[in-house]
Amino acid sequence: MSRIFGFALIIAALILSPLAAGAAGIAPSATEISPILLGSTLPDPALRDREDQATTLRKVVNGKPAVLVFYRGGWCPFCNLQLSELREIHPELTELGYQLIAISPDLPAELNKTLGKDKLDYTLVSDSSTAAVSAFGIGYTVEDSLVARYRMGGIDLEKASGEKHHVLPVPSVYIVDGDGVLQFSYVHPDYKVRAPGQVILAAAREIAKQSHKLHPTR
Repeated sequence: MSRIFGFALIIAALILSPLAAGAAGIAPSATEISPILLGSTLPDPALRDREDQATTLRKVVNGKPAVLVFYRGGWCPFCNLQLSELREIHPELTELGYQLIAISPDLPAELNKTLGKDKLDYTLVSDSSTAAVSAFGIGYTVEDSLVARYRMGGIDLEKASGEKHHVLPVPSVYIVDGDGVLQFSYVHPDYKVRAPGQVILAAAREIAKQSHKLHPTR
């Protein structure tokens, strides 16, 4: 297991160096988030699926290896670019045994709009209650002045989430193994900086390889 953690920690250290780590909750700004640590057990926050049915993260993951992607919403152009790139690496992730799950504060109805934009073929779930970003320690409250500027530009955070909390996730990627343990993270406070697809694939390959050595019959 040490190689898996070593590989993940090298990348995570580069990405998380400006941030505190280890405590969950909602931060007052993107630079003050406190992401949960690698090696943690997958949290089980409440979510809603695309049919607006209540579920939880562990039910969605269902005990299988997964790549979890937290994005700000279908209104965010940087998020849409990332979701399109994920579509390109999705087949190889599937071959490696991973499912791809994207999580945002968007209401289920907004998720369906996002799926329709680019023919995405992986799972999207709603965290409009902020339970997931709080559990992972990657959520922050957008300052009122920025909320107002967004609204002037046609972006209504309250309409997108159906809530008045004005909480967004710092865009993040986690890889969880079949034992429900977080093995990789890529978190950056600048919403314009996203995990490159090839970095995600490289981490997924390494984790899958080490997992196979530990559990050859899986």
